[in-house]
Amino acid sequence: MAKFRVLFVCTGNTCRSPMAEGGLRVLLEGRNITSIEVSSAGTAAAPGCPATHYAQEATKTWHADISSHHSRPITPELLEESDLILTLTPSHYREVVTVCPDARPYTFLLKKFPEPGDEGEGVADPIGGSLDMYNQTFLEIGEELGRMLEDIIEMAGQKGIGKEND
Repeated sequence: MAKFRVLFVCTGNTCRSPMAEGGLRVLLEGRNITSIEVSSAGTAAAPGCPATHYAQEATKTWHADISSHHSRPITPELLEESDLILTLTPSHYREVVTVCPDARPYTFLLKKFPEPGDEGEGVADPIGGSLDMYNQTFLEIGEELGRMLEDIIEMAGQKGIGKEND
């Protein structure tokens, strides 16, 4: 069965986007939704790096396990096969639409979704910070995920992908 593909994009794909990926997975699992596939990538990611230790610890507050995460860079192919791209900052948005101009209609700034465009507030990068900074970042991301969950499920439904169990 076809999947609705959500892609989160940050810089190195070791902090914010893996935390968002893990958080959305937990929310979808809690609703028994298996028709939405969640992944992440980075605009300047080195392939194969794990999520930072503090990112892994922060997501545990939601019982999300991102310990097997491996970073990857964005590619035109990855962007083209996504149905919804959520970027963590305006600069990530601009990078995505530069790499793949056709992705503009389904690329959004996380904190502005579902409004289009790259103007708005981003989520600060906690890299190099304390566990408290990571926890605050994950809390901020989690609030946004909770706010947008129904819209994501509705978008998947509009693409003809089931809302209920597969």
